[in-house]
Amino acid sequence: MLPPAHRLTDPGAFRAAGRRGARGTSRTVVVHVLDQGAAPAAVGQAVDEASPRVGFVVSKAVGGAVVRNRVKRRLRHLVREQLDGTPSGCVVVVRALPAAAQASHGQLGRDLHRAWSRALEARGARRPAS
Repeated sequence: MLPPAHRLTDPGAFRAAGRRGARGTSRTVVVHVLDQGAAPAAVGQAVDEASPRVGFVVSKAVGGAVVRNRVKRRLRHLVREQLDGTPSGCVVVVRALPAAAQASHGQLGRDLHRAWSRALEARGARRPAS
């Protein structure tokens, strides 16, 4: 389980990260990273600049409800390891692809790390232009 300070629950921030965020892909996941200043905060929600916020998207294409929930639990567990290297003030959206349902825990972890790193690199390369 992610601590409340790291949970992304605002639909506007999800949308903004998916549309304008830097993207990193792998076989099982796609990671979108957006600076928190560019993502809208939820009404009445205080934005903690020191902690990155993470949200998950697992569609019905991944599988039934049991499979989707299992994938989300596995991703939440793996994301906790990635938070230490994530710059403060980022909004991160992790989208599971259908291959995530059959991936082993190790493979899912490697794919998440690869996609997360690529998204952070793309964010850094994109930053001076904006």
